[in-house]
Amino acid sequence: MVTIDDYGDYETAWCPGCGNFSILKAVKQALVASNLKPHELLFVSGIGQAAKAPHYLNANVFNGLHGRSLPVATGAKLANPNLTVIVESGDGCNYGEGGNHLLAAIRRNIDVTLLVHNNQVYGLTKGQASPTSAEGFVTKAQPQGVPSAPFNPIAVAVAMKAGLVARGFAGMTDHLSELIQQGIAHRGFALIDVLQPCVSFNKVNTFGWYKERCKTLPPGYDPTDWEGAMKVAFEWGDKIPIGIVYRGNRLAFEEHFPPLREGTLVGLDVDPVILKKIMNGYG
Repeated sequence: MVTIDDYGDYETAWCPGCGNFSILKAVKQALVASNLKPHELLFVSGIGQAAKAPHYLNANVFNGLHGRSLPVATGAKLANPNLTVIVESGDGCNYGEGGNHLLAAIRRNIDVTLLVHNNQVYGLTKGQASPTSAEGFVTKAQPQGVPSAPFNPIAVAVAMKAGLVARGFAGMTDHLSELIQQGIAHRGFALIDVLQPCVSFNKVNTFGWYKERCKTLPPGYDPTDWEGAMKVAFEWGDKIPIGIVYRGNRLAFEEHFPPLREGTLVGLDVDPVILKKIMNGYG
């Protein structure tokens, strides 16, 4: 039986009060509830305070380049479809530097779960505006305010009919843990955008600011209704809906390839005759 203790307890480098702590707690709860053992998991991250989260877990971890975690996760999942692959990094890493990889992962519907710590600021590099910073948001690097409109990851993912699209809040740990469980269980790409207070560099979108606005989607809400999901994706302001915004039924990328149905590539034998023929073709 899997327990929280199996995932370890480590000293972190996060600021006191950082929203990353509750996200890490929610992740551990979700892994235990999903009955996943540490060796059955691969966490892939990029660069940033959020990308450090897998360092504080007893599990397989690949720490990649800034914005380049999804290509690594894709390769790992295709090589070993039986492995549960989770990507965990920040809004700058996934929506900025890694934005092109995000679009590719959604389009392919690769079976990985992407957890984005969205604090609407760059937390590691001292508070520059991120792709999700609000227009007019003032930082040391943007003293006259951010001139660009914020990127809407929920709307983009729903528009592209991603496998599963959800938004959670770091201040509602149990609710967030349930979203992560559903993301892991979903067969296909799952995006879970997590609103996360940055106590050091974002004095606008604080814990209290989020708590006042985040409202769970009503019981009768239908996440399979694409048009309805698109409307919800654009709700932001005095009310911010959280929960499963959209759930699709497209085939996962791996299911298009017959060899992957026979077992993991890492477990298949190599036919030396066929391999020699292929190698001779390069001569």
